[in-house]
Amino acid sequence: MSVEAELENSVQYSPLQRMRHSAAHVMAEAVQEMFPAARFAIGPAIEDGFYYDFDLPRTLTPADFPEIEQRMSKIIAGKYPFERDHWSRLKALEYFRDKGQSYKVEIIENLPDLEQANVYQQQNDFPELCRVQESRNWPGEVTIYQQHNFLDLCRGPHVEHTGQIGPFKLMRVAGAYWRGDEHRPMLQRLYGTAWFTQEELDQYLSRLEEAQKRDHRKLGRELGLFMMSSEIGPGLPLWLPKGAILRETLENFLRQEQRNRGYMPVMTPHIGPIELFKRSGHWYKYRDEMYPPMQVKLEANSLADEDEPRGEMYILRPMNCPHHIQIYQSELRSYRDLPLRLAEFGMVYRLEKAGELHGLLRSRGFSIDDSHIFALPEHLDAEFINVVDLVRFVFVALGISEYRARVGLRDPESLKYIGSDEVWEKAQSAIIKALDKLGFSYTLEEGEAGFYGPKLDFVFRDALNREWQLGTIQVDYNLPERFDLWYIGEDGQRHRPVMIHRAPGSIERLIAILIEHYAGAFPVWLAPVQVRIITIADRHVSYAQEVMQCLRDRHIRVELDHSPERINAKIREAQLQKIPYMLVVGDKEQRSRAVSVRLRTNENLGATPIDTFIARITDIIDTKSREL
Repeated sequence: MSVEAELENSVQYSPLQRMRHSAAHVMAEAVQEMFPAARFAIGPAIEDGFYYDFDLPRTLTPADFPEIEQRMSKIIAGKYPFERDHWSRLKALEYFRDKGQSYKVEIIENLPDLEQANVYQQQNDFPELCRVQESRNWPGEVTIYQQHNFLDLCRGPHVEHTGQIGPFKLMRVAGAYWRGDEHRPMLQRLYGTAWFTQEELDQYLSRLEEAQKRDHRKLGRELGLFMMSSEIGPGLPLWLPKGAILRETLENFLRQEQRNRGYMPVMTPHIGPIELFKRSGHWYKYRDEMYPPMQVKLEANSLADEDEPRGEMYILRPMNCPHHIQIYQSELRSYRDLPLRLAEFGMVYRLEKAGELHGLLRSRGFSIDDSHIFALPEHLDAEFINVVDLVRFVFVALGISEYRARVGLRDPESLKYIGSDEVWEKAQSAIIKALDKLGFSYTLEEGEAGFYGPKLDFVFRDALNREWQLGTIQVDYNLPERFDLWYIGEDGQRHRPVMIHRAPGSIERLIAILIEHYAGAFPVWLAPVQVRIITIADRHVSYAQEVMQCLRDRHIRVELDHSPERINAKIREAQLQKIPYMLVVGDKEQRSRAVSVRLRTNENLGATPIDTFIARITDIIDTKSREL
């Protein structure tokens, strides 16, 4: 196969991504015109646009954007062709060294080769092997693209000429460490977006404006849900009282539904010995994203040399699976004991790069609603269908309706997966068979499987038309084999169970998505404060406290505002806090043993007897209605 054919087969850019990738090169040329001494790192297309990382003599600001955009427009109007060439590594190194492009030189010098890939495979070095496999470069030569006056090391592909780049806009500039390593130089990452038509660009900018209003980090501060502290560390959220109530409400709902379906709660430690995670394979998969191991010194042993260093190595767990496996192995299991469904809201830890952290959506410490089902192989279909039903039930309760199903399959060309072809085929077939039985539509996507088993992902589209992965069900024959799990079958012999891993993602990410989905105006049953009682004057405080106690007796979350502020200001404050109901009490309400009900939507329901209001709100909470 020619290099050209191999390149086109390996880089799966959509037409829109191809155009955006080309826009990144045009932006780089514009920056080079302004800063001839600029050094260039990388410039890919991303989900909603593109970026390029620069090392510049001064810091870019939004004030520079109009000039860069003007220069880009001129280059686009010139309709300069994107010309591809292939250079030897030696020629490319000489060229980029001569130009002072040290980042390009480092990229070329670090290109993997087939010999090193074989070494990684023999060593079971999963992270390095994955890095080699994900590289789109080939030993011996590199691909060069040039348009107008800009030449770049690039795997492509691009549009035919610059005139095919549609309407664009520069969005922001941010810092980005070279190679994502905080110990390497800080570069400037200039972001842009490009679309085929002006209408698409305008719609995107409108969605972005709405997304900024719904940003869970902004609303989290305004609604008093959570905070980050530099004293605690990045990516480690602190839950404030209202956020803790929201989280507790959500977790209680999930726990109760799991128990209704036969799940048994367990609790396990946040740490574990490193050998446990080597055996499971998590160490090889996640070690570059894990906190450093901890050495625990053992007590002195009179039979050993006290000067000899001894101890055990522990890590903060990246996943809960090995702990649950230990619980399964803690006693003899019979076929009559299965399926065994274990569930835990287990904290896990990943040492994500600082530049990749994003509020609750991507943090370093998070809790997974994690369940593991140990089942007879012949019961796999039924158990899988039951798990799908549970996930769909939860989505309905949370108001998540726009979602699709994606079956993540193993990439047969990749070496990052564990287990034999036979068990992978069996697991993948089980997922597809169950979905077909449900009449559930789905897509098949190679390379999206977990490293020890294929999975079903639920990907839903929120109110801003963005997609999120929320909900994963994985079929696993490999960990039962690695840990030698077994049960006594009806024939009195040992048999191997199959595992199902079920997790809707982290609770933190789920809450972040719900905050943005509802713009902080949660359904009544989830709202941290469901009712705020507002007094007109001091003489109404005693009656307001009596009403508050009536609501608390019915387990309704309520607070009282008897501040000296004007009534309209107090109502406005409650609306800003997204509280579903405001109960205004004054002379008339006190005399008639009623409350004046206002909704956060500013609708006034008027005077309502207390018992009538309680019946209304308890029904809405019990049914988990999204109405007020």
